[in-house]
Amino acid sequence: MKTEPIMPARIEFADGQPPHAPLFGDVYHAQAGAQAQARHVFMRGNGLPARWAGRRRFVIVETGFGLGNNFLATWDAWQNDPARCAQIVYLAIERHPPTRADLVQAHDGGPLPALAGELLAGWPTLTPNIHPIDFEGGRVRLLLALGDIARMLPQLCAQADALYLDGFAPRCNPSMWDRRAIRGLARLCAPGATVATWSVARDLRSSLVASGFEVRRTPGFDRKREMTEAIFAPAFVPRRSPGRAAALDTPLGRGAAQPQAAVREALIMGAGLAGACAAASLARLGWRCKVLERHASPAQAASGNPAGLYHGTVHGDDGLHARFTRACALWAHRGYARGVAAGHVAGQTDGLVRLRPGGSCAAWPGDYVHELEDESLQGLTGVPIRGPAWSYPAGGWVAPRDVVNELLRTPGVELVAGVDVARIARSDAEGPGAVWQAFDTGGAVIHGAPVLVLAGGASDVLLHAVSDAASWPLQSVRGQVSWFESPALLRRPLAGHGYALSLSDGQLFCGATTTAGDSDASTREIDHAFNLQRLQELASLGPVPGAPLHGRVGWRAVAKDRLPIVGAVPRRLADITPATRIDHARMVPRIPGLFVLGGLASRGLTWGPLAGEVLAAWIDGAPIPLEADLLDAIDPARWLARRARRAD
Repeated sequence: MKTEPIMPARIEFADGQPPHAPLFGDVYHAQAGAQAQARHVFMRGNGLPARWAGRRRFVIVETGFGLGNNFLATWDAWQNDPARCAQIVYLAIERHPPTRADLVQAHDGGPLPALAGELLAGWPTLTPNIHPIDFEGGRVRLLLALGDIARMLPQLCAQADALYLDGFAPRCNPSMWDRRAIRGLARLCAPGATVATWSVARDLRSSLVASGFEVRRTPGFDRKREMTEAIFAPAFVPRRSPGRAAALDTPLGRGAAQPQAAVREALIMGAGLAGACAAASLARLGWRCKVLERHASPAQAASGNPAGLYHGTVHGDDGLHARFTRACALWAHRGYARGVAAGHVAGQTDGLVRLRPGGSCAAWPGDYVHELEDESLQGLTGVPIRGPAWSYPAGGWVAPRDVVNELLRTPGVELVAGVDVARIARSDAEGPGAVWQAFDTGGAVIHGAPVLVLAGGASDVLLHAVSDAASWPLQSVRGQVSWFESPALLRRPLAGHGYALSLSDGQLFCGATTTAGDSDASTREIDHAFNLQRLQELASLGPVPGAPLHGRVGWRAVAKDRLPIVGAVPRRLADITPATRIDHARMVPRIPGLFVLGGLASRGLTWGPLAGEVLAAWIDGAPIPLEADLLDAIDPARWLARRARRAD
């Protein structure tokens, strides 16, 4: 998907009048009030709150988030409903979101000040992404998809129970209501999904009918005599792509709306950053997770370094790597900032400086990235440095081991350390009763569960025990970091060719070497020298004379295309029927219940948290907090699909 910068909304406010959008020549809500309109049109029109009663998850898709009034009304109704569903996911598309300042003004003196305050606190950087924002400990999740509806609709991986159609009027904003948009929305609907909108435009109603909806007119709100309600009842429901099925033998999203009888338990192989991210994300969705670790304590491999950076990136064409890394960095920053503020995680989350980046960042919002002048650069970092340089406000450093330990404390996660898993295998039972089992070196079963996740380094080792699983090109890359007492401290971490930061105890930390195929576990003086040289290129810093150099060696798993490997494990080519179409990753058949989260390379702290959320949503059948083409780009089946396309 080609992205374009997000242009915030222009909003005119006048006393006694609804906010006005001059770009579209329309108002944001009816004169009689946004909350009253939301309750009558969108909630009553979709049978809410009654329809979500007792459900595990209820998914709402809205076209035109606007000022968030419909979301706030829905959240308020959910909050006050004793029969509410366990989780509500609200997926909204918005091309021109309000700035934070306009959002403050729009809700000043409004009827839901507490909820509006939480929305303001979570309001994201306005970049072209799907922005996941959690409230109520994740029981209310807003997925804010910023971008043009024609581009964003094909990128949504969800199955909706209700649609709120609330863009500006069809005459003012026709692309939000045209047949292509309605057809794209129908693709997201579960059978029986409902639609409500204040519009009764003839073209809209005919588009709904053509897309499989049964349409009726009902009494309208305020000055509108009628409104439209519809229910999705298509004559034919297409099969879901096999590569996007949820873990417990349900189609994508179906588990989100239906009561789930199968046991929601998972085994996670590996208690490093990848395993901890996967376990915590699953546990927040109500899964019970056992994390098996061969060492006596977690984060003993690459996740055991004293510190690591996280930040976004900018590429001229805003390709897959840049978009994925940006989405991950923004999500990771939310969690790390909370952990550091609470004192659970050592680190610094008030920004990162990247030196000599090249190109321009002028098209991006300043709270994502902005250029620094030389004089401000020295003031920000505390040491003499020459630019050019960019500042990433949503970047910083954290201690990986602290992050892992905090994630493993998530309710529902149990760490089982000191166990050596020799192999994994699926039981002979068919269907939902089948479980994955982990065996020790003596052949005894350690634990079993319907879902097994190979995390981090475990993905490459244990996968070979599964005879019908495809493999992927991973390379093991050795890295050595260095730290020492320094006469100067950095106020912000630095990145460029190498990186440097000041640890919480005042020592300077820098790195890292990169050597493929190197199995030497000892720290080497030549590698310390390399790190110190890189440090000199960043800033004129070094150790106090005579101070000892400390170091640590770890190995990173790096995929050939430099992106992580996240999702359901595909079947090997020999076990796929020749007639099966596999030229697209999502079409490739998978091994039931077997998933992977690996290949985090040197960006584990940036990629890991959102990769865990994506994997958990895939396993659970929840809406995916990532665009479809990015999901394809990290899919473990992508190499099989590329091979099939080359064969054609």
